[in-house]
Amino acid sequence: MHTSLDQFNLIKDKVNDIVNKKQLKIVPKIIVVTKTFPLSEIMPLLKNGHVHYGENKVQEAEDKWTETKNHFKNLQLHMIGKLQTNKAKKAVKLFDYIHSLDNAKLALKLFQYQKELSKKIKLFIQVNLAAEKNKSGVMLNELNHFYNYCAKELSLNVIGLMCLPPVDSNSQEYFKLLKKTAQGFNLKELSMGMSADFEKAILYGSTYLRLGTLILGKRNLI
Repeated sequence: MHTSLDQFNLIKDKVNDIVNKKQLKIVPKIIVVTKTFPLSEIMPLLKNGHVHYGENKVQEAEDKWTETKNHFKNLQLHMIGKLQTNKAKKAVKLFDYIHSLDNAKLALKLFQYQKELSKKIKLFIQVNLAAEKNKSGVMLNELNHFYNYCAKELSLNVIGLMCLPPVDSNSQEYFKLLKKTAQGFNLKELSMGMSADFEKAILYGSTYLRLGTLILGKRNLI
């Protein structure tokens, strides 16, 4: 039976193999998505020095990571789920990255709380590339205006773009589009690629992979 650390090392080797074989310039960072998993299953990775972890819900992250961050000073916590404005202050306090910036109200709240807490968070704008009605994210035709509002008017630290391709889609087409879109804004960071499609995402320049079940196994339902 593989431990989380065994699985992580296998995936890390696979990522490096793809980068080397394709002679890519970027080695993406692996965000281990730990939602629903207890710290006992994550601890081997923490003790081995891995620093990037992702959560989908602020409350779960707060319960799990607040004390843990005091013991692992280099730990970098990523909010990768939908962020409600009423949880924005807690998110600013706890997270180092937010991957789901997608509306002006949230942008303003993040601006206000970062100022109040004297903290600067790294932000990704989530883009709804397929214009799916049931999915969060900024529509492509609204992205220019939204980016200018966030990065220029509010001076938020927008470092890149994030996407979630439609289920059962040809995800590489969306990765290709996200990369092209990011280049238009001179943004270097791309949050794309999950357990089912991370290999394709690497080929299109992903800098942050969001991997959970591939490393930690079957997710606990809560």
